[in-house]
Formats: sequence, C-alpha cells, structure tokens
Amino acid sequence: MENKVILITGGTRGIGLTTAKRFAKEGYTIALNGIDSEAGKDAIEILKSEGYEATFFYADVTKEEEVNTMMKAVADQYGKIDVLINNAGGLCGRCPVEEMSTDFWNTVLDLNLNNPFFCTRAVIPYMKKEGGSILNITSIAAYNGGGPGIAAYAAAKAAILAFTRATAKEFIGYNIRVNAVSPGVVDTEFHSATNKELMEGWKQGIPAKRFGTPEDVANAMYFLASEDSSYLVGEVIQINGGQDFR
Repeated sequence: MENKVILITGGTRGIGLTTAKRFAKEGYTIALNGIDSEAGKDAIEILKSEGYEATFFYADVTKEEEVNTMMKAVADQYGKIDVLINNAGGLCGRCPVEEMSTDFWNTVLDLNLNNPFFCTRAVIPYMKKEGGSILNITSIAAYNGGGPGIAAYAAAKAAILAFTRATAKEFIGYNIRVNAVSPGVVDTEFHSATNKELMEGWKQGIPAKRFGTPEDVANAMYFLASEDSSYLVGEVIQINGGQDFR
C-alpha cells in the first residue's frame, strides 16, 4: 500500500488512532483530523515514533467550510486521498426525548450525520480519478435503538445506514466503494461516563462474553478498504461479539 493516503476524522484517540496504526503498518500515509491540536500533536508523535508518515489536520467536521478547506489541504500535501474514514462522532450526552432541546438534537445530528455528509461530498472530487474507499461508522444502536437517552444518536446512526447504501450505488461507477462497520459495545473512552454496573450487564448479554476492542474495529475497516473486499459495495459489517442487533 505504498503511497496510499488515508484520512481519518476524529482520529487522535480510541478507534481512530488504533485504525491509523493499522493502516500505517500496511504502508499507508496517515492524515489525522481532530479539533484538539494537543491531542493531534501527541497522536502524530506516537505514529512517527513508530516510523510512520503522518500529519494532523485541524478541522471541525460539523462545519462544511472547514471540511472543504481540510480536504483541499490533504490533497494538496499528498496529491490524492485514497481512503476516507468518517470516524468522528459521539453521543454528546444522554437525554430523554421529552426533555430534549432542539439544539441538543441538532448538535447530535451535526456530529453524527451532517459531518459524514460534508466529508463524503468534499472527498469525491479527489477520488474520482483513481477511485477509492469511503468507510462510515454506524452502530448497533441504529438497529435496536440503543440504551437510555440516545434516541438522537440512534436516529443519526440509522440514517448513516441508508446514506452508506445510497452513496455506494452513486459512486461505484467511479470505482469508489462505500461501506460501513457497525460496532456493538467497544471498550473505549466513548463509554467512560456509562454506569459500570450497566456496562457489566451489557457484557453478560454478549455471547462472546467480552467487549469489543478498537483493534477489532480497525481490522474490519482495513479489510473493507483493501482489495480483498473489492466486490463489497454498500456492505455493513457487524462487530458485536454475537449481540442480537435486529
């Protein structure tokens, strides 16, 4: 994969940084995005200390102007973008619908739905010439509604399923494949505010009897971006240890 370039949004920690290491190990040049410059600096130092080529690109991916500027900067520096992983996202907190403000609803959708739209739209001109791969992150919550107080997040992630399949059909003619992964409960900072007793109950309900790891997700995403999956278009891989997601 020498000279291949991957852009990972929200890539400075957790699944994003683990995925960066996975692709870097295979020879990819890494472009990491985030909104915390210090975290970005630390992530780049980690990657470079292991001998990998990596650059941090600051942008708030909920703002389309910043996304457009970032995408151009990555393409200008490296000449192309081969893989985009729309990794940035999050709960933004838990809130029952009855108590939910319109601002909260919009904040969650901006982060989890509008941001992948902005990034996907912006990267297409840079992928059209040679093709590429776009990977979205949905969630088990898209199928089962998730835990308490995450209706907005579940709705956004459900929309990502449809967005993935629609754009997969739209862009395959340019040799751009769009696929997604759907993690269950993955052991990252994402769940740091979740009640530990509740999480232990979740673990007991997982047939594999463990939470997922960032490496589990990173490995699936590498497969989807590789030529080993060249006939997978609009696919969603479940990474949940056997949880019932229907």
